[in-house]
Amino acid sequence: MNEPVNRRDFLARAYAMPLGAAAVVAAAATCRPADAQTPIKRDGGSKLKTSLNAYSFSKPLNDQLKKRAAGMSLFDMLDFCAELNLDAVDPTGYFFPGYPKVPTDSFLNDFKRRAFQLGLDISGTGVRNNFATPDKSARAADVQHVKEWIECAARMGAPVVRVFAGPQPEGYTFDQIAEWMADDLRKCVEHGKQYGVLVGIQNHWDTLKTSDQVIQIVKAVDSEWFGAIVDTGFFLTPDPYAEIARVIPYAVNWQIKEKVAGKESQAKTDMKKLVKIIRESQYRGYLPIETLSVKGEDYDPRARVTALLKELREALEQSA
Repeated sequence: MNEPVNRRDFLARAYAMPLGAAAVVAAAATCRPADAQTPIKRDGGSKLKTSLNAYSFSKPLNDQLKKRAAGMSLFDMLDFCAELNLDAVDPTGYFFPGYPKVPTDSFLNDFKRRAFQLGLDISGTGVRNNFATPDKSARAADVQHVKEWIECAARMGAPVVRVFAGPQPEGYTFDQIAEWMADDLRKCVEHGKQYGVLVGIQNHWDTLKTSDQVIQIVKAVDSEWFGAIVDTGFFLTPDPYAEIARVIPYAVNWQIKEKVAGKESQAKTDMKKLVKIIRESQYRGYLPIETLSVKGEDYDPRARVTALLKELREALEQSA
């Protein structure tokens, strides 16, 4: 039976070969294959912290930004997170003044200072983008947009920037889209590496619908500075929990939703089952929650966030 050979042994054997053959083998070892990305190594057992994704307050935040009503500011949201004794906050980029332009250093510094004073970490941030479009110029513009927000995240102290795949265009196979998507993402990730910020791609029932597709992109990008944002509400498959479990080894952040199989489904998230899966994976990090409004129903984000956080905390306590 052939035993696996690690890279060090591989190169050691190469050096024992004739010069020409060794050069070929060494070059092959240096060029990592597209599927070389391995699961994130985690030590010390599972450690989970709570966070809130700002999109839960999309309407009141936009009401104030667009001057439609009093609404609430990002600073108001920080106060609310502190009231709930959350560990962190995930401020989505499009709720900052002037988006898609990056906010001023003054605004970012004030936001970071206030979060620190309230004992809140900044667990990540996110942008709008579309890397699935066949329009190369549009994708290039979005690459630049992500790069700008990577720098913004670094100034704010956010460790990861969340990006989308984008809706799947007609007339193209997934593999075709994945090829150009991975190329664009590598450019973003290389920039992230320079600024100490990871890039995570979120499954959002756009081009990415299954765990296989997410993992294919992660392995194609093939970087320690890239991973998956696990959206628990958008693996619309017969067994979403199995899909979630498959992606966790590559997870760099989360969006914990009230429902699996889409926000309009009746399938409430089994929080105890979900947390058990997460703990068994040895994942360490933040679990941002996100509530969503559904057209035609009353939506009170404060009440819904409070209720979802309560469910998550109870599941965390029972699984500890």
